[in-house]
Amino acid sequence: MVLIHILATESMPFNVYFIDTGFLFPETHELAREVKARYGIDPRRFFPRLSPAQQIASTEDALWKSDPDLCCSIRKVEPNHRALDGQLAWISGLRRDQSPGRASAPVLSWSEKFGVFKIAPLISWTEDKVWSYIRRHNIPYNRLHDQGLPSLGCTHCTAAPEGADLRSGRWAGHAKTECGLHI
Repeated sequence: MVLIHILATESMPFNVYFIDTGFLFPETHELAREVKARYGIDPRRFFPRLSPAQQIASTEDALWKSDPDLCCSIRKVEPNHRALDGQLAWISGLRRDQSPGRASAPVLSWSEKFGVFKIAPLISWTEDKVWSYIRRHNIPYNRLHDQGLPSLGCTHCTAAPEGADLRSGRWAGHAKTECGLHI
């Protein structure tokens, strides 16, 4: 949301999209409506090729439990390929303080997976700096953050963090730390 605010207030041309996995929280959909109301931007939604019902029929009921990597590949990574098709760059809100696996992430990189430059202008920002900026500029944000969820994803794979790692509440009970978009 910080990136949307900065780009919108600088009148820079950009596209906004999000991956609607079919398992997003209602608060996430509400935030998309707030973005449209506040900035006049209607974020484009990309859906997985399989609906939740089709996924259950073709794999199993709780794929996020038995094979969360495959679930994320179907529900996030594949739609992100379509979202970035034909684009030169992808601007991401990735930050080094979000997890140990992101601690050395660069500001600019080439994503072999998606065939685009990946730009992370907030890479050195801290959680405190992000929230200070949000409060100072009255930027809309997902209200689930107020309920102790600093890292949000699908309803099945999001819980409160376990310790200092802001993403440690994701994929509880699995060694998984990333959905596959940023690795």
